[in-house]
Formats: sequence, C-alpha cells, structure tokens
Amino acid sequence: MADPKEPKAKGRKEKDKEGKEGKEGKEGKEKAQPKPQAPVQKRDENFRYIVRLVNTDVDGNKNIVIALSQVKGVGIRTAEIIARMAGIPRSIKIGDLPEAKTDELEKMITDYSENVPHWMVNRQSDWSSGADMHLVGVDIELTKRDDVNLMKMIRCYKGIRHEQGQKVRGQRTRSNGRTGMTMGVIRKKEEPGQVPGEAEKKE
Repeated sequence: MADPKEPKAKGRKEKDKEGKEGKEGKEGKEKAQPKPQAPVQKRDENFRYIVRLVNTDVDGNKNIVIALSQVKGVGIRTAEIIARMAGIPRSIKIGDLPEAKTDELEKMITDYSENVPHWMVNRQSDWSSGADMHLVGVDIELTKRDDVNLMKMIRCYKGIRHEQGQKVRGQRTRSNGRTGMTMGVIRKKEEPGQVPGEAEKKE
C-alpha cells in the first residue's frame, strides 16, 4: 500500500525549487539593471577651468570666495569683502565669470588697502613709507626677506637669532629646537677598583 504522504513531500520539494529559481531570477534581474548615474552638469563653452589672478592659477570649479582665497595674502574674510564690492554672489563659480570681470577682481585685490579701513590690511604703517599696505602674491615673500635682512644688518637681537638659526620669539630652547649633532649625557670615566662616587667627593 502506497504511503499517501509521498506526493505531498514531492510537491513541497518542487515548490522549494520553484521558489529558489524565482529568487535567483529576481536577483539576476536586479543585478542586470544599471544603477542611475548622477546628472552631468553642462558647462558653458566659455567656462575657464584655470583662471589667472595676481600671478596665481586659481581653480575655476571653486566658488568665488574659495577661489579668491587661493591667492596668497587673501583670506576668507578679505575674499568675501572683495566679492561683495564687485557685486558677485558667493555661489557663482569663478570659471563662469568673463575675463573683464576677473580683471576687475584683480584690480580690486591690488587696490584693496585704498577701499578698507587701516586695521583690515596685512601691513600697517610700513617702516620705510609709513603707509598702510595690503601685500599679495610674491610681494609677501620679498617684503619678508627684506625685513629679515634689515634686522641682520642693524644687528638687533632678532637679526642675530635669525643669523644663528635659533628661535626668535623667546621660546625655550633647552629641549626643543636643538641644532647640530645630538649629544647624550657624558659621564666621567672612573678608575678601576674605585668605589663609584669617590672621585666626586675628593673634588
């Protein structure tokens, strides 16, 4: 006599197989579908990827404030002031600006000290001219080098420290900023058969 449970068991196995096949088919379809790509922003034909400002190459993909701050001597605050004076919104990328506008920005950077209070410039009361100036680009390095050479020439304390290659602003130099060969602790040689410390007592 046949067992009535056998066909039921076979039916369950077949259902399990069909279920597995169905899952595999769904997974295959999901894998086959390409992932949605990010929309590509269309650039204007006149877009400039590199903009030349005050002898500095600026990334054209940056917005106006970040791009201006790539010029040496121009910080975020100075860049915001220049963008506001030029009437350019912060969100605009500098590569979208026409060449005439970037020339205007360059003129505003060079004439920055004339349009702001004296406390907003980076070189107040210059020692030679007495004027308030805002240095940018290569002028910063040249002026810094001239100042150090002047201090060396007049033999002031800071100039002597610069010559020696030591710290200038009063920092401690016992453990930090050591120059020359590294020397450990040097101890006196003791004579053989002598109790340690006796030589020091005799002295």
